[in-house]
Amino acid sequence: MEYIEVSIEISPFKDEYAEIVTAEIDSLGFESYLTEEPYLKAYIPKERFSEPHLKTVLSLIPETDFKVRYTLTLIPEQNWNALWESAFEPVVIDGRCTIKASFHKGLPRTRYTVTIDPKMAFGTGHHQTTFLIVRSMLQSEKDIRDKQVLDMGCGTGILSILAAKMKAAVPVHAIDIDPVAVRSARENAGRNRVGDRIKSLCGDASLIQAGRYDLIIANINRNIILEDLSTYSRGLRPEGRLITSGFYVEDCAMVEAEAARQGLERISSESMDRWATVTFKKI
Repeated sequence: MEYIEVSIEISPFKDEYAEIVTAEIDSLGFESYLTEEPYLKAYIPKERFSEPHLKTVLSLIPETDFKVRYTLTLIPEQNWNALWESAFEPVVIDGRCTIKASFHKGLPRTRYTVTIDPKMAFGTGHHQTTFLIVRSMLQSEKDIRDKQVLDMGCGTGILSILAAKMKAAVPVHAIDIDPVAVRSARENAGRNRVGDRIKSLCGDASLIQAGRYDLIIANINRNIILEDLSTYSRGLRPEGRLITSGFYVEDCAMVEAEAARQGLERISSESMDRWATVTFKKI
């Protein structure tokens, strides 16, 4: 299948502006999004793309705070696969977890290995937020083994697969609003032989069951995390933990203040290249 990549330049760029644009164009049938400042990149099968519809939707966005312009690129399926294969290097985190593709051979053994095929879904382990959360998971194995875990915004399923390999209680729940991501997470779970240990669901935080989870991992973005912190808190058991990421260091105070209002106590944080992860405990 051929895809159209729509690269929307947002000037000046802010995460919240990218979220506004995403919300506006989502009804046009885009399957996946990628943010590479100053661009929001959106992907849609060629046969479902309508440039006139795109122009109309973008023209209705008020340009009071930011401006947008776009370019189009045709991505043949074989070229897309070749692109990510050529760019996807194995990721080794703290010498204990390797994230790789199926074509990577002869790598040094680590305690955990996660094999993925990203396709059109977000997540290869290279992004700082995924790296930070994996590190946090490795540092707190006792909080995962035999515990009920939810991977919120699962993308390709890296974090839910790792949780399953760390012997989390069955099933690990993996939720994403993007059906392409959910399909990718299911395929990758099978590829890692943990398909029977993970339940992948398409939807948002409304799917979270109250008082069910010992650990919720939310690697999404600042605005969604702020909006859903009350739901995450309700979903945790007493003393349950919440690992958050997908926002910058300068956003930590805002996230921590809202978390405190929802009965969550900050217990640790870490950063990399301005990206942050903060872990909370339900009081």
